This record gives sequence, C-alpha cells and structure tokens, in this order.
Amino acid sequence: MAVPVTAPVPTAPVRAVSPRHFVRLKLRVMGNNFRGQGWRVALFVVGVLVGLWFAAGGFLMFAAPGFADEPRYAVMAAAFGGGVLVLGWLLLPLVFFGVDETLDPARFALLPLSRRTLVTGLFAAALVSVPVFAVLVAVTGLVVSAALLGGAVAGVVAALGVVAGVLLCVAASRAVTSAFATMLRSRRVRDLAAVLLAVVAALLGPLQLVVLAAVRTADWDRLVGVARIVGWTPFGAPWTIGLDVAEGRAWAVPVKLLITAVTIGALLLWWSRSLESAMVGAASAAPTKARQAPTGGAVAQLFPRAVGWVRRDRFGALVARECRYWWRDARRRANLITIAVVGIFVPVMVNLGGAGFAVGEEGFEATGDPSPVLLSISMLFVGVLASVTLANQFGFDGSAYAANVVAGVPGRLELRARMTAFSVYVVPMLGVVSLIISGVLGRPEWFGVAAGALLASYGVGLAINGFISVLGAYSLPETSNPFAMNSGSGIAKSMLTLLSMVGSAAAAVPMVVAAGLLGDVWLWLALPVGAAYGVGAALLGAYLAGDVLDRRMPELLSTVTPRR
Repeated sequence: MAVPVTAPVPTAPVRAVSPRHFVRLKLRVMGNNFRGQGWRVALFVVGVLVGLWFAAGGFLMFAAPGFADEPRYAVMAAAFGGGVLVLGWLLLPLVFFGVDETLDPARFALLPLSRRTLVTGLFAAALVSVPVFAVLVAVTGLVVSAALLGGAVAGVVAALGVVAGVLLCVAASRAVTSAFATMLRSRRVRDLAAVLLAVVAALLGPLQLVVLAAVRTADWDRLVGVARIVGWTPFGAPWTIGLDVAEGRAWAVPVKLLITAVTIGALLLWWSRSLESAMVGAASAAPTKARQAPTGGAVAQLFPRAVGWVRRDRFGALVARECRYWWRDARRRANLITIAVVGIFVPVMVNLGGAGFAVGEEGFEATGDPSPVLLSISMLFVGVLASVTLANQFGFDGSAYAANVVAGVPGRLELRARMTAFSVYVVPMLGVVSLIISGVLGRPEWFGVAAGALLASYGVGLAINGFISVLGAYSLPETSNPFAMNSGSGIAKSMLTLLSMVGSAAAAVPMVVAAGLLGDVWLWLALPVGAAYGVGAALLGAYLAGDVLDRRMPELLSTVTPRR
C-alpha cells in the first residue's frame, strides 16, 4: 500500500530584523500617540519651531569664522562648541529633559533578538528625533566654515565629521542615561550618586569663575592651543577634522575618525551591558537582609520616621504613601537629585559669577559685590525649579491613580498631601542651599534673604504646578529608566516646564522688589514674609486646584494611564 506523500507547506522566508524596522516602528508608535491628541500635535509643532530657532543660532555661530576668514576662531568654535554639545547631550537628559523612550527596551525582552540587533535598532530609532535634527542643522555651520576656509574637500570631510559627532552625542546620551537608570535602582548607589553629583555641581561655580577670569585676560594664541588639544579628544575630534584638511593636516583625519569610532563603539558596548541588566532586572536582584519583626503595630509601620508627626487619618496615609514613593521610585529620585544639583550650582554661578572676578597679582580679585537683589533672583530660580517637579505629579502614578479615584479622595486633600510629602524632602534641601550660599558669600546675615526667597518662590510654584498637574498631565512610559519620556510627552514636558517656571517666577517677583527697596530692614523680614507668602500661596493653590481635580478625576486617570 502506497503511503501518500504530503507536499510541504510553503512558508514565507524569515527576514532578519534590521535597524530599519525599529525606525518604522518608532514612527508608527509616534503617529499613534498623536492620533486624537491635538494638544500633543500642537506642542510637537512648537517644539520643532523652537528647535529650528536654536539650530539657526548654532549654525550662524559655527559658520561665522568661515565668513570672517578667521581660522583661529574656527578652530575654537569647532573644538569648544562641539565639546559643549557632547557635554550637553551627556548632562541635560539627566537634569532636565529625559530621553525619548517611544520604544521601551523592556518590551523586547521576550523576543528572540540578539543584543547587537537590539542596540543597533534602538540606536537608529533614537536618531529620529527633533533634538538630533536641530543639532544636525546647527553643526552644518562647521561644514560651511570648513568649505570657505579650505575648499570643497575640507567641506566634505567636515560633513563626515559632523555625522560622526551627532552619532557620538546620541550614543553618549543613551549610554549614560541607561547606566544611571540601572544604578539608581540600588539605594546605596543612589545615595552615593546624589552626593557625587552635588559635589560636582558645587565645583561648577568655581570652575566658571576660572573660565570667566581666563577669558577676560585671555591669550588667544594659548586658547587656540587648548582648542587644538581638545580637538584630539573625543569631545572635539569629529568636529575639527574639516579644519585640519583646510590647514593642510590631512593625516589627522583618519586618526581623529578612529578616536571617534572607538568612543562610539565603547559607548554602545556600555549601553548594551546596562540595557540588558535593566531588561532582566539584574541590578535589582541584590540579596535582602533579614528584618526584625515590626514592633509598632501594622498601622505604625506604614508611616516612615520622617512623617511620624502626621495624623493617623486619610491625610496622613496619603502623605506617608507619597513619602515612600519619593524615596523608592527611581524616576522620582532622579528629580530630587536634579534639585540638589541645580540648587547648589545656580546660586554659586549667579552670585559669584555675577559679582565679577579677575586675575590679579595675588590670585582672584573681586571686581564687584553681590547684592541681596542678585541673591534673591538666584534663589527664586532654585525655588521655581524645585516646585516644577510636581507639574506632572499624577503622571508618576500612572494607572495606580485609579485607587484614589475609586476611593473618592477629595481633590483639596489630595493636593495638600502631595505637596506636604514632597516638601518633606525639598524644604530641608532649600535650607541647606541657603546656608551654603550665605556662607560662600561670607554674608551669614543674608541667610534670611536667601531662605525667604526660596520658600516664597517654592510655595507659589507649588500652587501653579497644582493647576498644571491637573489640567496638563501626560502619561509616562512604563520602564525602569527614570529619564525616559514618550516622544510626544518629551515636548509636552519642555513646554509645561517653561510655562510653570515663567508663571512661578512672575508670582515671586515681589520678593526681589522688596529686597531692592527695603534695604537692611529686609534682612529681618525676608524669612517670615517669604515663609508666609509661600505657605499661603500653596494652600490657596491646593484649595482652588482641588475643585478642578474633583471635576476632572476620570479624565485625569485616562490621561496619565500609559497607552500600550
């Protein structure tokens, strides 16, 4: 009996996954995020226009030495300007804007993708963004400058360097944010990182004084020499190869391209290691210590020691919960570190840099004195920046906010509890900042001026951000990276941050005016008046925004729930 032979079922050929698929997937996800979200489209358009405006300014800065036929200035613009760009891509995502996580790496964990495929694909997708386009337009000025100084060949080589430099910026940004996100999930590393960042931020102010003093008494030939040295580092190598050709040093081009390629490769390797650990949760798999049995009762254990003073009622429970979230959630911890860093850096930079320093026979000599008005302005910025963290406070909760909606928590109570919990961490920071800046300036009597301006601007910022968090909330991606932002949300965050800071600063201007008009009397009145002004503004904001929250709870929950 013959056995029938079954014909093989034809199957479609399996195509290898390439970076092109990741780019197409990102564009598709971006389009879906914008669908039916008119405000996101509007903010995206505004972000594109702002990016083009900055790009045009950068283009003129990089191209100006070529039009002026100044090879020395062209070298300094390429080395120093390019180096600042790389540093900006390293630091700004950690401090202000975050990184685009339209394609969350964790969603690829169960797919049969190699590490190389995943990293190259995500890297290609990261290049499709407004900041990358803006930087590419800006640094095109280097191509124009090199072409004007050295001809078409120099321009072509400069274009190659510009592309390599942009790749270096994106690779550095993704590697650092991914590694830092992984480290932040370890509490010990988080505490150490906070201290180190604060120390580095404290050193930036004195470093700025050194730079300003050096520029005022600059030997331009020496600065050109420094620029050439920077051009042999990864910070300046890709940006200066076109000028090397223009100056007859074509042999330097392959060496600098090799430096850039090795740096990009090392960064991508670093990113792949941290990316894999973030996906499988290796960083959080540390052994846990055995804990003793609780002694204060089940309810008492829910309240951290820092808020042991709150009432054991609904308000106290909300404060305790928020305090734990701010201490344990990596995304929230990243914002607290930002406040600590900028809170030290900005006052030192503004007050000491604004006073004016020059290099004298005995070292640095002050050319002007800081004033209470200048101090109040710098403190105003710090207080405003501290409060702007709550501009999307419900976005941190995401779908977990449904528990508050179901429980029917009153809006006023909700906002007061969130403000209180956040202030448990921030207000001590503001006090430390006031002590440090008054001590650095050698004016301990100005502590009240600094603390009063901080508390006033922080309080009015809480009030304004209470409204913004209810009316302009947006969802955050469900990822272990605390610096991650969805594509549309990144633009939204930038615009809402700017709106909040401008409004809060305007509301706190009376503190600056009083510092300028009242003289020495303000040294005694600044702290109590600033504290009363800030507390009153925060309570009023919670009262008014709470009514809006009561009416918008379902809409708010729908807005902050991540879309899959």
